[in-house]
Amino acid sequence: MTIQDDIALLERVPTFAPLGREALRIIAIGAESRSMQEGAVLFRIGDVADCGYVVETGSFKLVSGHEHVLPVVVRRGALLGELSLLTETRRPVTATAQELSLVMRIMRPLFLKMLDGYPEVAERLRQIMLARTEELTDELSRVRHVFPAVSVPEVAKNTPKPSEEEAEDSARAAGQESAELATDAPAKSERTGSD
Repeated sequence: MTIQDDIALLERVPTFAPLGREALRIIAIGAESRSMQEGAVLFRIGDVADCGYVVETGSFKLVSGHEHVLPVVVRRGALLGELSLLTETRRPVTATAQELSLVMRIMRPLFLKMLDGYPEVAERLRQIMLARTEELTDELSRVRHVFPAVSVPEVAKNTPKPSEEEAEDSARAAGQESAELATDAPAKSERTGSD
């Protein structure tokens, strides 16, 4: 792909689209492409996240490790690890290539340096993230009545004791962002088969 092709792809990513071509050009020049064979793991739950990935071709299955969260398949234009572009975090999901796939790897220092050079872009990104946070807060307040109020002792009493491996997985996943599943590209649920 050419730099122009990379810029065009980045413009399709909702988080990046408002940043402008010049800022995207810097990202495209500094990013690296990585090829992944079918079945290869891009990252695992709990891995330190020091970069974001944009899916260029192919698809990846995202699995959270929680049985009540359906796996999600993401395709071209999906941004994986959005939060890791801004701050130190850990991966809340495992991403596995479903076919021969290509990703654009964007390192956090590159992204932060671009923001330093374009303060107006940094402000636009702040506004985007603030709007998303407000939207998520509104959505949560609309559905909170669906969940019955349960006291902590009641939950502890009715929760089976996890195995040592499950306890380690839970400890690694604690405090992490689950927004990784809410990617910037259309997703396909594994169970429902819908797009």
